[in-house]
Order: sequence, then structure tokens, then C-alpha cells
Amino acid sequence: MRPTRRHLLGGGLAAVLPGQRAIAQTASGTDSRPVLRIGVADLPPTLEPAKELSNVGTRITYSVFDTLIRRDFLSSPDGGGARLVPHLATEWRREGERDLLVTLRPGVRFHNGDLLTAEDVVFTFARMMGGQPLLVEAKSYFPTLESVTAEGPLAVRFRTRVPDILLEQRLASWCSWIVNKRAYEERGLEGFGQAPVGTGPYRLRSLRRDQAIVLDAFDDYWMGRPTARSVEFRGIPQVAGRTAALLAGDIDLATNIPPDQVEELQGRSGIDLRSVVLANVHVLVFDQRGAGLADKRVRQALGLAIDRELLVKTLWNGAALVPHSHNFPEYGDMFLPDRSLRYDPERARALLREAGYDGTEITYRTQANYYTNALPAAQVLVEMWKAVGLNVRLQVVENAAQLRPAAGGQISNWSNSTRLPDPLGAIWIVWGPGSTPQVSKSWASTEAFNRAGHALEGETDPAKRRALFADMLDAWEDEAPGTILYQPAEFYAVRSNIRWRPCTFYFMDLRPDNLSFA
Repeated sequence: MRPTRRHLLGGGLAAVLPGQRAIAQTASGTDSRPVLRIGVADLPPTLEPAKELSNVGTRITYSVFDTLIRRDFLSSPDGGGARLVPHLATEWRREGERDLLVTLRPGVRFHNGDLLTAEDVVFTFARMMGGQPLLVEAKSYFPTLESVTAEGPLAVRFRTRVPDILLEQRLASWCSWIVNKRAYEERGLEGFGQAPVGTGPYRLRSLRRDQAIVLDAFDDYWMGRPTARSVEFRGIPQVAGRTAALLAGDIDLATNIPPDQVEELQGRSGIDLRSVVLANVHVLVFDQRGAGLADKRVRQALGLAIDRELLVKTLWNGAALVPHSHNFPEYGDMFLPDRSLRYDPERARALLREAGYDGTEITYRTQANYYTNALPAAQVLVEMWKAVGLNVRLQVVENAAQLRPAAGGQISNWSNSTRLPDPLGAIWIVWGPGSTPQVSKSWASTEAFNRAGHALEGETDPAKRRALFADMLDAWEDEAPGTILYQPAEFYAVRSNIRWRPCTFYFMDLRPDNLSFA
């Protein structure tokens, strides 16, 4: 059965609440495993894994759902390994240029007791496909996918419209988390997001966005019994609040620790600081609608006026990195090492003169605590822009909905992750035709960028792929719908008796092979 929008937007949440309470009651008892308490800066409003794609959301959904293929991040010392290993699928093989046949692991159970079948996999991808997908943004993660069909209870065929050399990587990445068909059809899109059913090591007990999200161990997990009895993600927006809670023994792990707090915490007995440079960049979005940013020369000047190395040195104590534009070493042969993010204030001033910029006020909106160092960076940026003649006013907002409230000349902060080790898994997803900037029309002059990106989707020749990627970068940098600041480092403060390694995404892998307690 193909899901319909009317059917899946329906409710059904009330019907599952008694079951959720039962889970909470049976998760305690005499279980001697510890409770893992994690202090986070923010909590997501939903756990629909292909809708809640934010940093704060994927941190949690990664423990509720599994993918067919697993990217083994920890196969590399830096936490950014790209090796693919079996997960819900035991094997996969190419059949011709456009088909991939996947064999499912037998005996895998969902949180509601259902056995995983090919129908669940087909349903998972059907909700992201078609002319009116339920999850519009998720569709952009699978731009080449033509069909997904069951070929028996434990076999699934993926067919692409053009040869896609990244299909296996896509199935190990964002939006490929497998959902339970029966629960989704019963609860609908919104209801499922409040009471999700996956195959992951932990299942939802409660979701209170203003307080905490609590997960209980799913002891029938196919990889083995989870090592924590439950996991509590507590929303503690202020850094000082998270560090105080950790020092008081109220939580066991704190996320998003800024560099200026690291030295103080490193001297504390029983606390470790663990860090990674993220496969993520902090980004500014330049909305070209409206007088202030309508001329691309003004947008280019905004980027040229930023001394990124100074930001990294002063705000990150050198722990962050300035990348080579929207272009990263994990791309392997697709990486273009000669690209850079220029700092050229004189050229910025010249562009402003050419554009006839008259001092029109431009608003820069940021949340204070969502991104580490967001507010300190914003305050420095306003001064850098002032030095070249740009009139930018900083406005601190409370939530993401207020960042881009209406059309008009404005700047807002954002982040872009490298979902796949290839340009199609990074710049093309977050700036391509299905992205927020293009859908919202904050970036409208996209023809050259889109033309190169669409060609790259079906190209397999390495030299031609590199040339097309260079064309994409040229178009993006010329139109300047935004700019990159840096690749941030993520610091976690963790009790030293907890054995756990972070990876280069905001995912927190709490599976039995990466979480134990001394």
C-alpha cells in the first residue's frame, strides 16, 4: 500500500499512549544497568527521522532507528570513517548499472514486536518519493531513486533513474532510517513523530520538548542488549547550566561545550573532555530578497570581509578548521585542494562601491546558544563588516522559526553537514533544488548551479565529475547565497567511567559496541 498524505497526516497518538506508559513501567524494576543522563542545548519537536534532520534531532533518532547499511565512523581514529558494513541488510549487490539488490537480516524486531520485512523498507522510502512526498526535504537525499520494490519477505530492489555510484552510501546515511509500516499507518506522520517505532537499541518512553526526551533500552535489539537501562536527553540551553549539572552529578555527559570552558573542566577529577572536528560547517545564509542583499556584489563582500582564521584562533583556540570552500578532504578524489575562502577586505570595499551600497541596514539574526560560539562569532562579524562599510544590526532570537520570519534583506546562521563523502552528499543536498534556500526563494539565481548538479548526479567518469563539481562551486561562490565560517570542533564533557567515542556527526552512537560503563 502506498501511503497517502491525508492518511498519514492523521492522528493516532492518543491510541498509543497507554502502550508507551506500559513501556515506561516495565523498563525499571530490578534492572541494574545505569541510566545515562545527557545535557543538551536543545530538544527536537518530533522524532520522525526523515523530518527531524537537525543537529539536536539526529543525536536522538540515531538510537531509535537503524539503516540497512552502516557507515562505520569509528573505523577511523578521527571518528570520520567511511567504511560500509552490514546492518539491517546482511548483503547487497549491484545488478546492472541502475539496480541494487539488498538482502535483509532475518529475525530483526521493531519496538512494537513486529518482525522487519521488505514491506517496511519499501514503505520507508515510499513516504519520501513521488510527486507529492510527505517529506519534501528528505526527497532531496535520494534524487536518483526511481523505485523500491519487495522481491520476497527479505529482499528489496532499489532502482535509480541514472547510474548512481553513491547509492550504497545513501542507504547508510541520513533519511535511510527504517520505520515500522504498521505503526506509521496507524499513527500518521505527526503521530509517528511523537511515538516512533524503529529497530534501534532504545525506544521512546516520553517526549517533553520543554524538558526532556527519555528512551528505554530495547532488550530485543538485534545487536545485543543495550548497556544503559535508559537514556535521558535533558534540555539545558545555557552552557553554564550544563556544566553545573555535570559537576553536581545531575547529568553524566554534556554536549556543546565551548572551547573557553574546556580548560576549566579538564582539571576536574572524574571528568574527561572528548572532541572531534565535525563533518559540518557553520554557515551564514544571505537572503537576496530585498534591497540590502539583492546585489550579489554585496553578498560577495560579506564573505570577503570575514577573517576566518582570526575567528578560529580567538573563539576556538585553534580547534576548528577553515575548509577549502564547500569542499572537504573526505571527498577523496573529488576534493579540490586549490579552492579557498578568501579574506580580502579591500576587494570587499571595492565591490560595495561598484554595487552602489548606500548603507542600508542589514539584519543578522542568530540564536544565542543553538550553535556553539554563535553569539560571540556574530558580535565579531558585525565589527568586521563595519570595518569595510557594511551596516549590519545584530538581533538575537529565541527559536529557529524567528531566524527567517519573512522575505527581505537579512543574514541568518545555519550549519551544513557532509552527509555523504561526496559533493552530492553535502552542497547539493543543502543548497540544491529541494533545499530550504531554493524552495524559500532566498536564493533565486540558481540555473548554473542546478545544471551542474543535475549532471553530476548521473555522471560516473571521475574527471568529468570533478569538473562538474568545480562548476557548482564557481556558481555558488559567484552568486554568494551564503558563506562558510569554519568547521567547528564539538567538545563533550563525559564522566570518566563512561566508555564512549564521538563521531564526526552530531549522531551519538549509544549501541552496545560503543557504550559501556566501568
